[in-house]
Amino acid sequence: MWELSENKSTPIYQQIMEQIITYIQDGTLQPGDRLPAERKLADYYQVNRSTVVHALDELVSLGWVLRRQGSGTVVNEGNWGRSTIPRVDWRSLFTQESHPKEPFLEKLQQLLNDPEAVDLYSGELPLNLIPDFRFPSYTWEELLLEERKQSPLGYRPLQQVICQRIKADQKIEVSSDQVLITSGAQQAMFLLLQVMLQSGDSVAIEDPSFLYSLPIFATAGIKLYGVEMDKEGMRIDKLEQLILTKKIKLIILNPTFQNPTGSTMSKKRRNELIELSRKYQLPIVEDEVFSEMNFDEIPPSLKELASHQVIHLGSLSKIFGSSIKIGWIVADRDLIQRLSEAKQMMDFSISVFPQVIAHTALTDPRFEQNQKDLVVELEQRAAAFIEAAQVVAEDWDFSAIDGGIYVYFTWRHQKLTRTDWEIFLREKLLIAPAFLFSNDTMAMRVNYTRLTEGTREQFFLKLQTISKELRRN
Repeated sequence: MWELSENKSTPIYQQIMEQIITYIQDGTLQPGDRLPAERKLADYYQVNRSTVVHALDELVSLGWVLRRQGSGTVVNEGNWGRSTIPRVDWRSLFTQESHPKEPFLEKLQQLLNDPEAVDLYSGELPLNLIPDFRFPSYTWEELLLEERKQSPLGYRPLQQVICQRIKADQKIEVSSDQVLITSGAQQAMFLLLQVMLQSGDSVAIEDPSFLYSLPIFATAGIKLYGVEMDKEGMRIDKLEQLILTKKIKLIILNPTFQNPTGSTMSKKRRNELIELSRKYQLPIVEDEVFSEMNFDEIPPSLKELASHQVIHLGSLSKIFGSSIKIGWIVADRDLIQRLSEAKQMMDFSISVFPQVIAHTALTDPRFEQNQKDLVVELEQRAAAFIEAAQVVAEDWDFSAIDGGIYVYFTWRHQKLTRTDWEIFLREKLLIAPAFLFSNDTMAMRVNYTRLTEGTREQFFLKLQTISKELRRN
């Protein structure tokens, strides 16, 4: 138990600290447990006693352990000693490098406000497609009254509407105490990482996946392992290999109109995934932010197929834009309670105001019709886009668009490099290359919904020009 790695370059006293913190976090050491005496620890670790004293002094200053006269060193029984409560490893934050910036993204973001640029990178609907609704006037006193309808899980009227929509769309009976309102889907993901995982744990995701571009995993010390996809979705054989070799703790995926490929996992593959997760007792996190943008019938959600095995994430940001930053987690009561406690501990409270706006939008009498009109408009834009895309079919592979907001283009010729994608920036054509989502450099994500008839023609003219230059290169 009291042994250190011989290959680490970290100072010995820090290794001792890290090991004791890990034992406290994973429950090997419980609150109130007494550590071996300093001399004993020095013998176990085969180091000088002064090194052990240095490590224990640091742990005392950070609140992990206490020195008691006559009792030696014990694990703190206060908040910092409770292994069930998520905590930040401050020391690792001080020593780790900041999240590296992607040079391509920095250049792209400088062009986002250029009126000549064609923006097919942004992950939102254009403003003219966002469903409209009338927001009633509120006095400050009325808003304060609405504040009283808040619970630790969120604004109760909004929770109830979400439960109703889940029942109608996914045929699942969900109660309000199984729904936690968050400030968008990313906050939901962050809470899950804090409560369900520890630094160094491994997570399986799709490859390619937008999750690679989120810094929250690196900040939390979580290792991401991509699972190859085919036409039916995440390959189960490849996933099982990872589970066995990388000790996967969690599976996170976006099965419907996946970001960035726009593909949808088949029902057969969904059932296989659930069977595998049951075999290895691994929870699944299902990100379903695009499912309401479907042109035809889609397979049942993973949550519908296995209610207790799946944690469901939803959001309004794809329909109403990032201005309504409201998301939610649907899971079993025990997990929702733990997530709620973590949310309160980290002071991730959400003002009632955006929740009232979200509730107003979802209960607006015109919402259902507006939603249908949006889907019709998206289907028309998708059909027009695919028809126009035939002019580049010799150079790019792409599939039909069945819903969502993305289409994936794959280059059909020689291997592309990151430098080749700079041509798109030079032409002010803003797209998302595959290397933002994986190690691949041969494809790009395009948000087709942002194109009007005029800009669609402009896009394909520029893409033809770029394709000729790429072939020459």
